Amino acid sequence: MVYLLDTELLKEKSIFFALRKIVGIGKKHSIFFSKQLGCSVNFKIKNLNDEQILQLLNIIDNSKILINDNLKKSKIFIFKKLILIKSYRGLRRFKGLPVRGQRTHTNAKTSRKIK
Repeated sequence: MVYLLDTELLKEKSIFFALRKIVGIGKKHSIFFSKQLGCSVNFKIKNLNDEQILQLLNIIDNSKILINDNLKKSKIFIFKKLILIKSYRGLRRFKGLPVRGQRTHTNAKTSRKIK
């Protein structure tokens, strides 16, 4: 197993699926990082040598996307800011009700509440 950015990547997985295990990296960034590395999307993690792993880590660090803890902290900060300024979305989130205009007459009783 390879540890990259505090995330365990399985060796049998391709680069495309392994990078998507890192919080904040989706399909688009996974393909972009594999192409920057010079490998195919189907290239396995077990076939990467140490130099390529360091190069991949360097590519990810140089990109300007939020990953792992930074992404989680920014999301929490945005939610707290909405609650602090008492916006409609913030108040709905605070009460645990649907935020984006979903029906509340019947469906909100079983909806997933975010707190």
